[in-house]
Amino acid sequence: MAVKKSNTIKLKFDSARNLAPAPESKSAAKINERYDLFINGKFEKPSGKKYFATINPANEEKLADVAEANNADVNKAVTAARTAYEKVWKKTAPKERAKYIYRIARMIQERAREFAVIETLDGGKPIRESRDFDVPTAANHFFYYAGWADKLEYAFPNRNAQPLGVAGQIIPWNFPLLMAAWKIAPALATGNTVVLKPAETTPLTALKLAEIIREADLPPGVVNIITGAGETGAAIVNHPDINKIAFTGSTNVGKIIQRAIAGTNKKATLELGGKAANIIFDDAPLDQAVEGVINGIFFNQGHVCCAGSRLYVQESVYKTVVQKLKDRMETLIVGDPMDKNTDIGAINSKEQLETINKYLKIGQQEGAEMYQSACSVPRKGFYCRPTIFTNVAQSNRIAQEEIFGPVLTIQSFRTDDEVIEKANNTPFGLSAGVWTDKGSKIFNLTTKLRAGVIWANTYNKFDPVSPFGGYKESGYGREGGLHGLQAYINLV
Repeated sequence: MAVKKSNTIKLKFDSARNLAPAPESKSAAKINERYDLFINGKFEKPSGKKYFATINPANEEKLADVAEANNADVNKAVTAARTAYEKVWKKTAPKERAKYIYRIARMIQERAREFAVIETLDGGKPIRESRDFDVPTAANHFFYYAGWADKLEYAFPNRNAQPLGVAGQIIPWNFPLLMAAWKIAPALATGNTVVLKPAETTPLTALKLAEIIREADLPPGVVNIITGAGETGAAIVNHPDINKIAFTGSTNVGKIIQRAIAGTNKKATLELGGKAANIIFDDAPLDQAVEGVINGIFFNQGHVCCAGSRLYVQESVYKTVVQKLKDRMETLIVGDPMDKNTDIGAINSKEQLETINKYLKIGQQEGAEMYQSACSVPRKGFYCRPTIFTNVAQSNRIAQEEIFGPVLTIQSFRTDDEVIEKANNTPFGLSAGVWTDKGSKIFNLTTKLRAGVIWANTYNKFDPVSPFGGYKESGYGREGGLHGLQAYINLV
């Protein structure tokens, strides 16, 4: 089926696209040519002497060579974490643990610009998002859990909270620094030690965090950061001296982890995929709702597990909303992530772009009508125009499977019961959004939507105080808030 593009409104928005470039300077960030493994408080060469390249997805240029950890390296990191746990960290007074965590938070703030630049160069997300969301939210998580470290008796009244031991943590490529903060901060606050593996396509901010951890004088071995691909992660999951697995990533890998730890005493939290429903009723403030939908699906190029990738619009305002969405899409600037004007940056990797393009073909083959904005995209690098599909059936693969890109499917509905049934008709259950002027309607839907996080008249709002997690194939367990502490303790 032919792709429909806007011709009538292209000229109208050309002036918005032709803004003078406003690039952030790369000089704020120091990126080494080569990174080793951070084990027991220092950087060590991998025992297998293997390195892999991490590239800038915006221009396909190599940023650095990064060590690839093998089983021996994983064992060394776990041994360091176990020794630090038994001899130092679990014996450290909670108020002293809090000081270390607070120090890390302050150092992230002090080097915020460097972190933002590295996150954008390595991951492809717009510098505005790295600067205004990723880095400050990561620091806030360390601040928040620093506050809880010496107050666990208040968090769990009449119970004695005991740490689990060594936590193996595996994080994804969409929010590298933030996911590291989500996992490391509560683990340290509750007295655990950590072996963390960042994604192989975005390891640099985790390694920069390792530098901060070393400068903060955190006792050696309390946090170990090792790099590698799937085999390295599997070695962490299967290591017999790991007490807890915390994983954020795809549902398929989550299922593999679940099978691997079955029959062991390892605890686990799994934050997996999503296919969130964003629901607009006819009484909603439509301009506000459209802006929320844009943010919900195009933030971070759609590389968000809780992205509002399924839009349901009440029939009486369906045509109006779709037109408003198309008009708003034409104002979005796709391009250099380091440019402060950019709204949508580069897709994280060539492999992910291929996956997105595969689903664009599937959607058209299924009979859906595809609309992409008329914007130009750079010739070099991995880019995808913002895309919406209309004439979508509930059974279409693009409406059921996670695409993890800037792709939105749109369907209409008539009644509350109909949209609740449609929204829940998915194997996922991570998040949802509701747009309406009626409080009663909000409460009705929030009690019936099977999703872990539900936003009302907003979307993608995060706070360290609020727990985050899902149901069904979106995983189990919660990160953030008091719930985030529970994942790292035994209550006796």
